[in-house]
Amino acid sequence: MAKKVKIWVIIGFVIVILLFLKQLFSAKIDSVESLQQYMKTFGFAAPLALTLFQALQVVIPVLPGYLGCAAGAIAFGTMTGFWCNYIGISLGSIIAYFLAKKYGKSIVLSMFPQKQYDKWSERIEKSKSYVWFLFVATLLPLFPDDFLCYFSGLMKMKSKTFIWVIILGKPWCILAYSIGFGLIK
Repeated sequence: MAKKVKIWVIIGFVIVILLFLKQLFSAKIDSVESLQQYMKTFGFAAPLALTLFQALQVVIPVLPGYLGCAAGAIAFGTMTGFWCNYIGISLGSIIAYFLAKKYGKSIVLSMFPQKQYDKWSERIEKSKSYVWFLFVATLLPLFPDDFLCYFSGLMKMKSKTFIWVIILGKPWCILAYSIGFGLIK
């Protein structure tokens, strides 16, 4: 019974996100003002919509995370945008880790090319400390964080360690994006 409930929750979540994406891509966003107007259509749930979008874009890596960071900072201001982005990206990162823990290499290879998997496997094998490597990677912009979150679920890294790396490492790059994009207003 619980398995059926999980499946329906996942299906419902995916449908809501797909409807959000359909509306997003059909909206004409060509200026800061039009983005702010678009976000207002979600009313009081607008920050929640951004947070969920950011979580989803990590779990289903289609768009680069900095686009959501830009949208959040421009639509809600630097700090509100930062918190929505940080919470969403962190939750998505943790979900990706646990999906890989549960489903193994097959889920990673279903989301990312074998070539990317091989490349990072080789680099990580040469690394003296994967935890430090992951922490530094979360600090850097435009790094393949989504992949590394999934990849970390395949490692013998404790979930508590992974969560602390995300909590302590993720905010800095997101804050830099939020401050930078917040200046666009």
